[in-house]
Amino acid sequence: MSSLPKPLRHPGRIRKEGSSFRVRRSARVRDLLGPDSVGIRQSLVALAFSSLTAVVAGGFLAAMTGTLQRHPGLLVLVPAAIGMRGNIFGALGSRLATSIHAGTFRMSRRPDAFVAQNVLASGVLSLVTAVILAVLTKILSPVFGLDSVVAVADLVVLSVVGALLSFLVLIAVTLGLAARSAERGWDLDDVNAPLVSAVGDVVTLPALFVASFLLEIDILTTTLASLLVLLSVLSLWWSRRSLLTVMRQVLAESLPILLTTGILLVIAGVVIEHELATFAANRAVLVLVPACLAAAGAIGGILSGRLSTKFHLGVIEPTAMPGRPARRDLAAGLGLALPVLIVNGLLAQFASVLFGFESPGLASLLWISVIGGSIATVLAGAIGYYGTALAVRVGVDPDTYGMPLVTSSVDLGGAAALVLTIGWLGLS
Repeated sequence: MSSLPKPLRHPGRIRKEGSSFRVRRSARVRDLLGPDSVGIRQSLVALAFSSLTAVVAGGFLAAMTGTLQRHPGLLVLVPAAIGMRGNIFGALGSRLATSIHAGTFRMSRRPDAFVAQNVLASGVLSLVTAVILAVLTKILSPVFGLDSVVAVADLVVLSVVGALLSFLVLIAVTLGLAARSAERGWDLDDVNAPLVSAVGDVVTLPALFVASFLLEIDILTTTLASLLVLLSVLSLWWSRRSLLTVMRQVLAESLPILLTTGILLVIAGVVIEHELATFAANRAVLVLVPACLAAAGAIGGILSGRLSTKFHLGVIEPTAMPGRPARRDLAAGLGLALPVLIVNGLLAQFASVLFGFESPGLASLLWISVIGGSIATVLAGAIGYYGTALAVRVGVDPDTYGMPLVTSSVDLGGAAALVLTIGWLGLS
């Protein structure tokens, strides 16, 4: 006798689970096509935190004006060092975000695991690029009219010690943020760039300041610089011979773009160093510099991260005219800029009153922030899309190329825009 099919148990639960699956799937689609209201709120919170910490970093920078004047070239390294930290760890966060979206993210201590290989690559890149930035600063500063620069050994110690101290903090923050995002269902693309930028601002400046004390001991500086250069060469040699394929791929793709962006970052630093006398007379404006550059770079980083994920998953194509999902991301990014830039101006004035820094006045600070920052943000949006699209067309990882290209171009364009705005207002 044929047995009758058994009745389904808990049919209501099955319908509920099927409905829940459809809701999760539709939410996933909205996340990919976004930005949705949750993503915008996450970005605003992250950008607000970035602005606050960037103003704190700017206040620290204004307070060390005497150190900047005693060591010519140190101010050149400030945007370069901060920008390179954002390039390396912003790209790391973008790669981790893509792995989260693709469902392949796993935290593991195994050296051959995806996350561990990315950590090793970031460490090697931090060390090698710090030496490169020091050499570029010494070479490019006279080319762009800045003749008085400290010795290359001093620049190496400043750059590398600052990079290594920053690395210890930033790697912990980036991995913690990725793990939390995977656990809580956050979109790492929405918060990675602002938070990495914020932590990089706060950590890098004190690290450079601490490293500057080593410059008082000539013999120690020369010896330490030689050891750091040797260490960077050995780490690069080891990584090239390693069997860790992901690490080798990240290094092979990252070093050319980081070298290119390093040149842009050093030029941005030279542009700012030329205005050191103006900043010393109006230290509130110096407070504003990291905040404006961080805001534009963070918004560009958000755009680059979201667009890179969409390119990876096939949601958008690298066309000459951005498609509708890409245009939505670009419009949302530009919409975030104005309130953030106004807040930056207000915070800079508050910091100047609180710490007694010389200020050109609230109105001037707001104009500098809004005009200079808006120019930089528009530039970030354009480079965020076309730079990421170009990486896809060339066949390289847009997570590795998009973020550094955006942040470095924005640092140079933003520095030039701020200096031009200061000139328009008659402060220089």
